[in-house]
Amino acid sequence: MDNNNIKHIVIVGGGTSGWMSAAALSRIVGTQDCKITLVESEQVGTVGVGEATIPPIVEFNNLLGINADEMLSATQGTFKLGIEFINWGKIGDAYMHPFGVFGRTIMNVSFWHYWKKAYELGLSPPLDAYSLNWLAAKQNRFLRSGNVPNSPLSKVHHAYHFDAGLYARFLREFSTGLGVNRIEGLVGQVIQDPQSGFIKGIKLQDGTIVNGDFFIDCTGFRGLLIEQCLETGYEDWSHYLPCNSAQAVPTAALSQKRPYTKSIAHSIGWQWQIPLQHRTGNGIVYSTEFTSDEQAQEMLLANLPSTALAEPRQLRFVTGKRKKSWNKNCLAVGLSSGFMEPLESTSIHLIQSTIMRFLSLFPRRDNFDIEMNRFNNDVDREFRTVRDFLILHYKATERDDSEFWNYCRNMEIPDSLQAKLDLYQSSSWLEREKQELFGVDSWLAVLNGQHVSAESYSPLVDNMPRGQA
Repeated sequence: MDNNNIKHIVIVGGGTSGWMSAAALSRIVGTQDCKITLVESEQVGTVGVGEATIPPIVEFNNLLGINADEMLSATQGTFKLGIEFINWGKIGDAYMHPFGVFGRTIMNVSFWHYWKKAYELGLSPPLDAYSLNWLAAKQNRFLRSGNVPNSPLSKVHHAYHFDAGLYARFLREFSTGLGVNRIEGLVGQVIQDPQSGFIKGIKLQDGTIVNGDFFIDCTGFRGLLIEQCLETGYEDWSHYLPCNSAQAVPTAALSQKRPYTKSIAHSIGWQWQIPLQHRTGNGIVYSTEFTSDEQAQEMLLANLPSTALAEPRQLRFVTGKRKKSWNKNCLAVGLSSGFMEPLESTSIHLIQSTIMRFLSLFPRRDNFDIEMNRFNNDVDREFRTVRDFLILHYKATERDDSEFWNYCRNMEIPDSLQAKLDLYQSSSWLEREKQELFGVDSWLAVLNGQHVSAESYSPLVDNMPRGQA
């Protein structure tokens, strides 16, 4: 074994981010030659409010060797085929962002170009009719795609809804079973090397010192290591994504378990509904610049699908990202690295992608600047492309019923998003850029669902005789 190998990784903080990190590290790095310690305190609450996920979570669980049925049973989970957006483009609208594709590419031209021509001629139903996920979701049906490998149903991608607290507990048992050492305690001090600035260890309030070679910060918004100790800095994107608050409340379980999340736009923001086995997760997302906490709570409680089981819980956040997710010998994972509001269920995915990207560039104890810089560039690109996709939902609206929507409709947007919109509106052209999270069908779902129209379709479509098309 190389003497410069990392021999001890310390994860500070539990919750979903901490235990997802512990699970991946213990499974891939192992605990025989590299000790993995997680420090957490039952006194520190977590943000988890009922979580919805996106399809890469299936790959994550498969990589760990987790049985999906056991995980769903332990987390009170349900299946998810997409997200229904209500009242976003204008009041009365409803469309779905389904996982998976619309139609099939024909003669190297994307399907929606053919659909656009046919729809404008009155020869085709709306685009949703060409999504298996949408058709199944609206009938409350689900089938695992792996069960039908030679069928179009093999293209039906899915994710999960689950209780995030129960998922963390499930992964805690999984990780400690693989040799992760858990220490209960509150951090009192972070110990730095005075010359290099690297973190040497943490001192708990009871005096216990935990030294390590590499540290993973899973302490949430406060960023105990990455920010309070290393002063990494934060990019504030609230001028693009103005919501800064949420209130969450559980309600009674619904008899019909819909295989999709609901996102319902209101005059002050939007509301989520996530169907779990034992309850329904609900919350409202809004900006205190345009409404009060009292008004938001009133709006939330007036639009619940079933009886409330608790009082609403208040959350505050600033949408943006840490200037570096990996700084010196510290990696920020989850809320400590940044926050993209929950509109497209990306929070758990960003935990997953951060830790998996780190594992692909797994360093030695020092001399890792090249790997660190590559990692930070990739994370920066991923956060920015997710940001642009979320901004699209707010910008592409015709709503003018409140100050909030007037701001969103008229706000300036990043050049990267404007360039993508310009190209689509000119020629229906969409392209996935450099491994961005959301593919062309996801962009198409939101653009079409919120009435962003293109002037034309590819002229190659006209090469096919109309009857054949």
